[in-house]
Amino acid sequence: MLRQAHLNMLAPRVIPVLLLEGRRLVKTIRFAQPRYLGDPMNAVRIFNQKEVDELILLDITATEENRGPQFDFIQEIVSEAFMPVCYGGGVQSLAQMERLFKLGVEKVSLGSAAAALPGLVSEAAAAFGSQSVVVCIDHKSRLRGGQKVVINRGRRELAGLPADFAQAVADAGAGEVLLQSVDRDGTMQGYDLVLLAEVAARVRTPVVVCGGAGSMADFSAAIRAGAAGVAAGSMFVFQGRLRAVLISYPSRAELAQFAAAATSP
Repeated sequence: MLRQAHLNMLAPRVIPVLLLEGRRLVKTIRFAQPRYLGDPMNAVRIFNQKEVDELILLDITATEENRGPQFDFIQEIVSEAFMPVCYGGGVQSLAQMERLFKLGVEKVSLGSAAAALPGLVSEAAAAFGSQSVVVCIDHKSRLRGGQKVVINRGRRELAGLPADFAQAVADAGAGEVLLQSVDRDGTMQGYDLVLLAEVAARVRTPVVVCGGAGSMADFSAAIRAGAAGVAAGSMFVFQGRLRAVLISYPSRAELAQFAAAATSP
């Protein structure tokens, strides 16, 4: 059952992010040191019980292993999930995207492919609708200040600035931008609000921010900076200073309070 009356249609989205390494659920710090958390299916079942609105599922090794999505496994996860699922990882073609949609995936996130295959975003938007196409923009700090766009889990730098790339993919038809900080991934030290505000000011396409969330206050700050939604990994899978594994999600009352705080003047 999807979450309903506690938030209206314009309320900011709060989205858990699950990282896959093969069929394992893991969590990284700054895109490295993946820590095994257990069976992804168990996490999905818990999020079902907590009536999560949406889920982002990212296969972090598909591109570096030069393989496509694990279609059978994705079908198992989507069949178990009560909420819409956005999938990313190893997607290189319209045929793969079509197969994912037929399995029940609602959105497909393009990362490295959006840079390597410039026409794929516009072709996908024309074929499936912009609302189904997400472009994930990974970014990290430059040595001399500012941010750069990176792909392949942060190992390869692209020319140009994140805001320019966001504008390009938005113009190509992407229905959403997932702005993800490598430097803040897994740190729970807050989002990069400076870059978020810059990107959100450049594009009309909704921007979902990821990387660094550690509290509901971080969520509210991101919405005020221009995010249409907030995504988090560590905050929803770890508990306490020792980072014990515990799948969690805000209560309805907490989400309602967050929505009111984030959208108030």
